[in-house]
Amino acid sequence: MPPSTDMPQPRPDASHAHAHAAGHRTISGLGDEAGHASTSTSTGTSGGGGTKLPVLSLDSRTFSRSLDCVHCGLCLPACPTYTQTGLEADSPRGRIQLMKGLATGRIEASEGVLDHLDLCLDCRACETACPSGVVYHELIEETREKLAATRKQTLIDRGVNWMFFNVFPHPTRLKLALLPPRVLQALGLWKLATHPSLMKLLPLKLQKMQQMLPPKGPMWESDLHTSYEPTPGSSTSPSTKTTTVGFFPGCVGSVLFGDVNRQTVDLLQLAGCRVLVPRAQQCCGAIHHHGGKAHEAMAMARANIDAFVAPDGSPRVDVIATNIAGCGAMLKDYDHLLRDDTKYAKRAKTYVSLLKDINQLLATLTLPAPKHAVNQTATYHDACHLAHAQKVTAEPRKLLASIGGLKMVPLPESEMCCGAAGTYNLSQPAMARDLADRKLDHIKSTGASVCVTANVGCAMQIQSEAARRGQPLTVVHPVTLLHRAHFG
Repeated sequence: MPPSTDMPQPRPDASHAHAHAAGHRTISGLGDEAGHASTSTSTGTSGGGGTKLPVLSLDSRTFSRSLDCVHCGLCLPACPTYTQTGLEADSPRGRIQLMKGLATGRIEASEGVLDHLDLCLDCRACETACPSGVVYHELIEETREKLAATRKQTLIDRGVNWMFFNVFPHPTRLKLALLPPRVLQALGLWKLATHPSLMKLLPLKLQKMQQMLPPKGPMWESDLHTSYEPTPGSSTSPSTKTTTVGFFPGCVGSVLFGDVNRQTVDLLQLAGCRVLVPRAQQCCGAIHHHGGKAHEAMAMARANIDAFVAPDGSPRVDVIATNIAGCGAMLKDYDHLLRDDTKYAKRAKTYVSLLKDINQLLATLTLPAPKHAVNQTATYHDACHLAHAQKVTAEPRKLLASIGGLKMVPLPESEMCCGAAGTYNLSQPAMARDLADRKLDHIKSTGASVCVTANVGCAMQIQSEAARRGQPLTVVHPVTLLHRAHFG
């Protein structure tokens, strides 16, 4: 069914349309496949010339998700890549057809097919739009995992992926990797070392990696302490039971946005909470899970569960909080990730039941009235993994509305992806830049000098792309403005 005429049309200036035109034919003739996915890797035979075709091995529970799609087209205007290219194969329902074709042996895992699947942001906007409840992210994530071993990688791809999997998820390694640029920044040589005439000699992926680094920061970010007691004279009365919050600081977040983590702890203490930050925590596993390394992601999930849930399944804290939308979406998927692990499946459900985004948690706690006005005009960008994956949209706006002097201006297409999408902006820099330009055009139209967003990936993407365009803009977390209102 084609999209209705009142749906937004693809952007005519989309730079990707020509690159994918040939792939528009890949889903032709697939039809409605009602077969069953193979339970093991094998080969199939095409109906035409008897050619052996690779079969994508999907878990039958995952494959059944694709059968829920009725091809209504309501996902099309919600999909960032489809609205950019106008290609059916770059839409959720088109990609579902591709994945069904791979799973039933009706199409090959050609370079064109894989390009369409790779271009997906996994932003989950289609899940919000879907009236049939298709759980799209489980399909695309398992597909990528199963196809990862078949992918051909350039030397640059291998280097970038090595950074993804071996540096970003490990805070100490990331701090070491950042030492050289931090030294150059301290010496005032960073602008010289990153002059555009030099940067243009690098591949686009490496240019983007350099661009993402905030222009200033501590030489070596300090870690959070393991525990914090409520602020004396906080809003908790002596008769009220103290809430113990387990805080998940993130890996990249703890290194590049350590100030937001400290502000988060300050606000929780002010609300009368005890805050625990176990050293045993690891990366949430999102980078590995989305990169096709499920076993590594599962190992990280088990370590994080061990930190907060006892072996008998009893919780060690009252609630677990994170201020990173991308991490939160991954953490809330632990029960799915470990559903077949007899030792951890029940504990994973306990972990997920305890987890809240910091905006959700602060909206339920009792904070004193803010003492300081924040006289700025701002607009709010909904991080995909907060709005679509966690369904948290009202709480950040409620917190921002409590700040005196702050004027909030609605952002057009607030829930459309900015192009960050975890490591997507490094693996797909061209599309990520197109989407960033779209987002920044809308931000500019609001007249706001501040963009508020609750995800470190979005913050780095929007801030760095604004700097590239020469667009004056400050990007902050809701926690930062709330902290300013309470502490000055």
